[in-house]
Amino acid sequence: MSGNIADALIAHARARPDAIAMQVARGGGRFEALTYGALDRASAEIAAGLAALGLPPGSRAALMVRPGPAFFALMFGLFRGGYVPVLVDPGIDKRALRECLGEADPAAFIGIPLAHLARALLGWCPGARFRVTVGRRWFWGGPTLEHVRDAGRAALDRGARLPATDADDLAAILFTSGSTGVPKGVSYRHAEFLAQVELIRGAFGIRAGEVDLATFPPFALFDPGLGMTSVIPDMDPTRPARANPEILLQTIARHGVSTMFGSPALLDTLTRHAEARGRRAPTLRRVLSAGAPVRPDIVERCYRMLPDGAELWTPYGATECLPVAIVEGREVLAARARTESGAGILVGRPVAPNRVRVIRITDEPIETWSDDLVVPTGTIGEITVEGPTTTQAYFRREAATRLAKIREGDAIVHRMGDLGWFDGDGRLWYVGRKSHRVVTATGTLFTEPVEGVFNAHPEVRRSALVGVGPAGRQRPVVCIELEAGVPAREWPRIERELRQWRERAECTRGLDTFLRHDGFPVDIRHNAKIGREKLAMWAAGRLAASNR
Repeated sequence: MSGNIADALIAHARARPDAIAMQVARGGGRFEALTYGALDRASAEIAAGLAALGLPPGSRAALMVRPGPAFFALMFGLFRGGYVPVLVDPGIDKRALRECLGEADPAAFIGIPLAHLARALLGWCPGARFRVTVGRRWFWGGPTLEHVRDAGRAALDRGARLPATDADDLAAILFTSGSTGVPKGVSYRHAEFLAQVELIRGAFGIRAGEVDLATFPPFALFDPGLGMTSVIPDMDPTRPARANPEILLQTIARHGVSTMFGSPALLDTLTRHAEARGRRAPTLRRVLSAGAPVRPDIVERCYRMLPDGAELWTPYGATECLPVAIVEGREVLAARARTESGAGILVGRPVAPNRVRVIRITDEPIETWSDDLVVPTGTIGEITVEGPTTTQAYFRREAATRLAKIREGDAIVHRMGDLGWFDGDGRLWYVGRKSHRVVTATGTLFTEPVEGVFNAHPEVRRSALVGVGPAGRQRPVVCIELEAGVPAREWPRIERELRQWRERAECTRGLDTFLRHDGFPVDIRHNAKIGREKLAMWAAGRLAASNR
């Protein structure tokens, strides 16, 4: 089966060469525009130039470039040339970053000067003999991106042809955020990327010509395939919670943004600012948010910021497969009472043609599928998915692949590592990560049902259930982060109230340890997933100190 994720870009460029593919903030309110025709030419020149300079098709290439025209042109150039880009979150721990790059073992390293400096000083990618600098080259060798494009133009003028790719060919290695351990490289084929574009287009009704505020660069890579204009705002994408909300609102208005993707942390910052100042975003018709559950209070504020009829979607999925299920914000709000009574977070109905099933909880590998694994409706288990966007394996992580993948005939079923349950209407509810469940001497507690009860307290910004001690005998601890502006001296009163609130749900009755935390650790990708492993260590230290 032939196919390449770059084919969609080529088709849009031929149909609308002068349409704007992206607008990139350059500081001081300035934006640089790039047309579809220009992006198409740049990616073709990069693909041909890399080949002309000696990089064999199929080579893996680490890419460490800031969001912007060069990043998009390089990604699609690598796709078109049959190369395999390797993407790792730049904000992760440097030791983990080195481990990820070492595991991927790329033949090429393409990056900005600072990335090359770090590579040289920290010993990243010693096997990457082919080096491309995006910007001014310093003391290391290799061509600049401009040199690559010049070589590509010359090769294309001589009639050079780009290699054909198959939909089953490896297209990219995308590392997970590592929020629950060392990041894993997800092997993506072109087939999975192509399926994602179609599922996203169909699930959200996206049409060519729309304008997307791209606050998360990897997700914005879908924009050229969808025929959208990407607006790259003036913000640090590795710190979405710290984005300047006023700049975002101005950018939305200036470019007539119709769609935006934002992590729950970014939406929290944006909607608080908009509400405090009576601001709205009248051009927005669609907001997508993923990376962690979106709290009902954020959903409410978002609707107050949006025009009538606008939609807020929270797609559920993972790096390994996306989207798995979707739910619109109004349905989340309708389910709010159940969330606050310990049901978990409603993540919606599976996106066709995905097959989503819930199986019994085990930490052991499951080699082959059996229908006996499936638990009854209403029973909590591990969420699994099989479908066109389900990736087949982790790159060079055989043990992790065995733990996460189940073979079902010719298909692969992915174990999400998430726990949940189906209600009688076929809707999926999320109750937390499997690795975060708290196993006590009397039973098992799940994070989202417990936290949903305490998050409803008006002075609680968020809560986190963690376990202290060995599994099977863990002590459940509820960590509390108070709303901004609530003084610490109010904690004794709030703690007494939370002890009363625990009677609101079966899952919270009997919980007796509450600890106030100044600010939860969060993941570096979305700033929204709570770092429960770190919180558990902190809680253990607090409890040990109090017992001395």
